[in-house]
Amino acid sequence: MKIRQQWQTQKGVWAAIAILPIVAISFAKNDQRSIAPTHSETVRQIKAERVYERSVEPIRPLIKQTDLNREKVQLGKLLFHETSLSADGSLSCASCHDVGNGGDDGLETSIGINHQIGPINSPTVLNSVFNANFFWDGRSISLVDQVAGPIHNTLEMGSDWKEVIQKLSRKPALVEVFKQLYGTTINAENIADAIAEYERALVTPGAPFDLYLQGDPNAISNQAKHGYQVFKEVGCIACHQGTNVGSNAFQPFGVMGNYFADRGNITAADYGRFNVTGREQDKHHFKVPTLRNIELTAPYLHDGKAAQLGDAVHIMARYQLGFELSDQEVDDIVEFLRSLTARLPEELI
Repeated sequence: MKIRQQWQTQKGVWAAIAILPIVAISFAKNDQRSIAPTHSETVRQIKAERVYERSVEPIRPLIKQTDLNREKVQLGKLLFHETSLSADGSLSCASCHDVGNGGDDGLETSIGINHQIGPINSPTVLNSVFNANFFWDGRSISLVDQVAGPIHNTLEMGSDWKEVIQKLSRKPALVEVFKQLYGTTINAENIADAIAEYERALVTPGAPFDLYLQGDPNAISNQAKHGYQVFKEVGCIACHQGTNVGSNAFQPFGVMGNYFADRGNITAADYGRFNVTGREQDKHHFKVPTLRNIELTAPYLHDGKAAQLGDAVHIMARYQLGFELSDQEVDDIVEFLRSLTARLPEELI
């Protein structure tokens, strides 16, 4: 009742907030540094969402990707786990993105070569085909484009395409696979293409909440149903909706409170989208993360400062929505969020 009363008194505010993702996407069309996914990736997303286009629910169930090149997926899987992509041969993409356990690394911030501690929390790679942009600051515009980032980052893999190609080209069997699939020798374009094709396959349909959306009223608990209702009523749904329950817009962190002043020790990573655009109004703006499989990706937030899922819900309610939720309300929302969990098929892990 408390939430419903607050909702009624502030519904004008939430109505405005609810259109923010749409506004953000509209602005992105006029910002060449914030472009939508490639055409093929957009088509995949549209295909998935059309299944549920008549529903009034703001969240849509995931649909397994079927229009993939299976040979490229297998090559991409091999490369995703290939430590030759890092300068010292110690790290692969899978080092920071454990696809069998949420698609991240479970650390506050990731660790690169030479045990360097990175500045930001590793986002999940699962269901990333539905992302509008990539990385917390949205600096990459497609799955193919984002592959090069960690390879060249001195705090991550610390390598470059020339070195990577030289290492991979010493493996005759791998050279032959590239020749068969691409009709050419190993090159940067084809490495990125194969890894991106594997990442497109990392979709986790069949979560209990998806089954609930598709008509099974017993797929989730009554507590999860209530948590979903609270999730919508307080306004979380304004930023977390669609197929990926997020990842389709940029939003400021600290709408209803100054998170960074309260936390202190501001770093360059805390500036978010500003680091890409250089626009003052983009400071502390971040890509809204997906909430799918969120129970598997602790710790939370871009800085990894929320150790438990309930902590993240409390923080987001306070700083984004202006609510101090009760422990029961948080528990109910967490139960709903757990219903968004689904595992990858073994052959993709």
